[in-house]
Amino acid sequence: MPISFKQKLNELLIEKNLLTLRQLEETIKTQKEEGGKLSKILVDKGYVKEKELLAALSDISNIPPLNLSKIKINPALFSKELSPQMIQQYHFFPISKIGKTLTVAIDDPLNVFVLDDLKIATNCEIKTVITTSAQLSQAIEKYCQQLSEESLGKVAQDIEELKLELIQGKEEKVDTQELEKLAYETPIIKIINLLLSEAAKDKANDLLIEPLGEKTRVRCRIDGVLKEKRKFPKGMHNALVSRIKVLANLNIAEMRIPQDGRFKAKIESREVDFRVSIIPSNIGEKVALRILDKSALTLDLDKLGFNEQNLSRLKEIVQKPHGMLLVCGPTGTGKTTTLYSILKHIDSPEKNIVTVEDPVEYQLSGINQVTYRQDIGLTFSAALRSILRQDPDIIMIGEIRDYETLDISIKSALTGHLVLATLHTTTASEAITRMIDMGVEPFLISSSLIGIGAQRLVRRICEYCKQEYTLSSEEQKELGLDKNVFFRGKGCDNCENSGYRGRVAIMEFLSLTPEIKELIGKKALDKEVQKEAVKSGMLTLRQDGLAKAEKGITTLEEVLRITVE
Repeated sequence: MPISFKQKLNELLIEKNLLTLRQLEETIKTQKEEGGKLSKILVDKGYVKEKELLAALSDISNIPPLNLSKIKINPALFSKELSPQMIQQYHFFPISKIGKTLTVAIDDPLNVFVLDDLKIATNCEIKTVITTSAQLSQAIEKYCQQLSEESLGKVAQDIEELKLELIQGKEEKVDTQELEKLAYETPIIKIINLLLSEAAKDKANDLLIEPLGEKTRVRCRIDGVLKEKRKFPKGMHNALVSRIKVLANLNIAEMRIPQDGRFKAKIESREVDFRVSIIPSNIGEKVALRILDKSALTLDLDKLGFNEQNLSRLKEIVQKPHGMLLVCGPTGTGKTTTLYSILKHIDSPEKNIVTVEDPVEYQLSGINQVTYRQDIGLTFSAALRSILRQDPDIIMIGEIRDYETLDISIKSALTGHLVLATLHTTTASEAITRMIDMGVEPFLISSSLIGIGAQRLVRRICEYCKQEYTLSSEEQKELGLDKNVFFRGKGCDNCENSGYRGRVAIMEFLSLTPEIKELIGKKALDKEVQKEAVKSGMLTLRQDGLAKAEKGITTLEEVLRITVE
């Protein structure tokens, strides 16, 4: 039986010591579970460098290699025969055309059907160069995005011609019937669909549509940092906001008070949830959409990036039958993801798990989730009272906001339940001070608490443009570092020239040692508690971040930006 191209590639990579058998088995397992091309997964996991993979592909196929990331798109090559639909369907990219010879980049030289179809469609002889699957996907996506930009510009121009600027922000002159009509107009639908689709593809956390007087600005929060994406004429603002209101089933005519809603959209065959918040400002309504993409969600404690010490402590603590575990940090630092990952880690058919959230962000299979509804009296404390009558083993509380919720949580932890909750404080030690300030007796805190984790998310260095650099002796001394060699991203097409791609968690985990409990009883300041925790072996957020910078996971600049000394 002839050996397949994939087998030849795997054998060559192992033969050249570029890949181990264990790494190959792991990659094949990932491919079976998540799909995708084996070569792309090898690069994404960091097992093989793209340059080495390209050389190996060329060796096996006897086709010259090409680094597609260095090639500029030539619009003249694209025609009706080479439409975006065809390029995406057959997964190739046109490079040049000389006379009747068309050169295309491919990643699978054995797919003769593609080459035959191209020959018939273009009436040209087809010459091939080989590239990696990742580079090919990026080139296709970049070209399609360029087309979208041109299309969006034309749509915006068409809308300008429709004179939508007649709709003013003055409340008494707004024609709600006209607004509703515009919300269903094809150009507005196209723009909103494109904005939502791009935000989901860029793996953005938030999408903001903001009035700026003469313009409407659209920004996306990608890897925790806001980036401006587009600007539209001010006359389009009300129509864009109205379209979002229609999708979220909100009141188009109401512009004086905040409104909240949500909707789902299918983007590239996956369901994405959008949580909508609209607030009125003095120059128009501001829209904030939180993007919840289940396909991008990692609910695996081992893959969140926690160091070995914190990970082992977390896993040990959540196996306890009762007590309260707090995860702290500002909004958007991954607290809910951590709690969801813990629930998935300890979930089993023998356990009754119930959560109360505001709102339920992701539906977890096998876990009972309750949505906070203040308008009907279903607050955290009210929901907790009802949940306790259902004899739960584990309770997760989306956020402890008041004394009543905290009091019931502590009593639940003391009466045989494992309680997981979030609290908005900046450090782990501050959580204790906050609980005392809310009116809880210190002895109840030390009796119920089993651990406090404070976390942040730092951006990962882009693996495609990662480069080494050396710190000066002054900088090294100032930061108190043992080594002076670090890494940063140069900036490339893969990371939109930011030097970062994705995020990883850093955490400080405070264990309730006898010394810490004694300090709680004395109502000690949070600085004293933190000092004792560090003495007991706790790594602060800054220390955990610096350790990740030393390993080349993130940059020193990112750690200094996110953490305090």
